[in-house]
Amino acid sequence: MMALDSQMKNIIEQVRKANAPELFQLTPDQAREEYAKRVKKLSSQETIFKFEDRDIRVGNSDIKIRIYWPKALAIDEKLPVLLFFHGGGYVIGDLNTHDSVCRILANLADLIVVSVDYRLAPEYKFPVAVEDCFAALNWVKENGSMIGADTSRLAVGGDSAGGNLAAVTSILARDNGFQNIRFQLLVYPATAPEPETPSHYQFSEGFLLTRRLVTWFYKHYLRSRSDTKDFRYAPLISDDLSQLPSSLIITAGHDPLRDEGVEYAKKLIEFGNDVRVINYNGMAHGFYLMSGAVCKAMDALEESANALKNELKK
Repeated sequence: MMALDSQMKNIIEQVRKANAPELFQLTPDQAREEYAKRVKKLSSQETIFKFEDRDIRVGNSDIKIRIYWPKALAIDEKLPVLLFFHGGGYVIGDLNTHDSVCRILANLADLIVVSVDYRLAPEYKFPVAVEDCFAALNWVKENGSMIGADTSRLAVGGDSAGGNLAAVTSILARDNGFQNIRFQLLVYPATAPEPETPSHYQFSEGFLLTRRLVTWFYKHYLRSRSDTKDFRYAPLISDDLSQLPSSLIITAGHDPLRDEGVEYAKKLIEFGNDVRVINYNGMAHGFYLMSGAVCKAMDALEESANALKNELKK
């Protein structure tokens, strides 16, 4: 196994020395606050031409989305669009924790990003997050031209739990006859029904995302054990992964979720989809948000932006 990257090692060391509580020892609200503080320290400050928060209707509720524009648009000019779902185990994370990532992707890939503030567990358990994300896709489909988006050039993406939600949204879009998603960007996605792959055991302690934290997330998100048999929770168990968008799957070498990302890629390929996997050796879970502290985070963001550009060309 490759050694831990020196910048990543530093971060893990700092977390250990700070003696901060483990997120799973906190209430969900406290964990959200603590996570936001940690992310802020490690992400980079990125300027963006314009962003705007809006409310969209989902059933009888409203959820927030944040729209990012990389530049002023000429009359009739339309840009491709990325619908982005943040990570955080379905319990933590929000528009602000992933603000820097969305700005960077909008700027580098020259596209509009719509980031979705889906409702979190345990207040809203599975499948509410899935339903919110699918509703956001429908919102983009119906309102895209109003925000300057070319909805025939649409991608979905996200990290960790957000990668799961992006994968599931692609499947639901296909099942509902919506063919416009051209590409999915899945960053260390959660795809498996149980944390039972070798990487879950190999990296269960000491690499930011611990086994106990994974269990804590699932405990809050799932209504009951039977939810683990639903592909909307674990896309890896879907019995039909045909006719899905082309994918870039990014994994981290020292990440409990590494193997299930690779397994999902293999299954997508078996079903005839176009998939590229890039594993960032020496990286731990969460590195994608650390562009202010880890060089490989910026590499991964640039790689993502290049893939988005190529896949969403006219």
